[in-house]
Amino acid sequence: DAVIAAFESNEGAANIMYPFILKAKDLPRDGAQLWIAYFEDDEQVPFVLSCTKGVLGNYPVFIFTTKPPTERKPCHITQPLELLAHTLRASVAPERVFAVFSCEAITREFARIWADLTHIAIGSEYYKATFSYCTAATFTLSSGLRPLPEGRDLTIWLGPANESHTAKVAELCQKFAATSEPYVLTRERALLEAETLISKKEVWVHMIQEGEDGEPDIASIVAVTRKSGRVSAITKVFTNPRWRALGCAERLLRRVCRDLLVEKDRIVLYVGVENSAARLYQRVGFQGLAGGDEVEGVETWLELGFDKQRVELGFW
Repeated sequence: DAVIAAFESNEGAANIMYPFILKAKDLPRDGAQLWIAYFEDDEQVPFVLSCTKGVLGNYPVFIFTTKPPTERKPCHITQPLELLAHTLRASVAPERVFAVFSCEAITREFARIWADLTHIAIGSEYYKATFSYCTAATFTLSSGLRPLPEGRDLTIWLGPANESHTAKVAELCQKFAATSEPYVLTRERALLEAETLISKKEVWVHMIQEGEDGEPDIASIVAVTRKSGRVSAITKVFTNPRWRALGCAERLLRRVCRDLLVEKDRIVLYVGVENSAARLYQRVGFQGLAGGDEVEGVETWLELGFDKQRVELGFW
């Protein structure tokens, strides 16, 4: 109960693991799913670590904290993270921990501790991203949305993907993964991901057709794979290079956000700190992506990998 209370106290930041733990009761008890909570003297839970497995393989270690940014200096976090690391080391083989993802200060300190404990060196910086959110209050009207060009006879349709879209969704999943080293996908694994997303109704498509005789194609996809009581996460946005510069990603993202905000209070996402798509998300209403003053609840998250020669790479 204390762990769930910690997640619910900051459901947005907890999105990286809270939705998964809600599903855990339906998962086989085969030892593949591990959560470690750190309890303070008053029974509050300021840190939760997960080491879990998804359809396509093991996830990185995720660490959630209720500690605000002002309480993430080493003097605040080193001792709890050391206890989490030692407990994790006693529970899994060192090669299982191929990466760690959390808010930046937590990631850097845990990675240092883990490297000292296991003698597996810190490797590459896999992902540095801004954690942002959109609510009904920040969601913007689409008056500035780019219109479809005249003279190309384009027909569009937006909605949840169905089984007939599987092959094309898989193709875009594979192309998306190719931009997300080291988590690339073979064609077969991309097909498995597409089948999973469609069967769970977690992916929307922007269909497009040029001319009456043109073949219908998927211009963009948006995936929403982590949902809890009041929060959903956008986890994949990708546009087929053939259909770029037509506003397809923004058009579809607005549709998905509009639909989600009927039932959810907040939509969250991570956007790479050097990803030009941040401007798109900003136009839609995601906060803290324009620079300037800090926005509460918007912060930098970091994924650090460990020596690839000594770990077994997973996928997320």
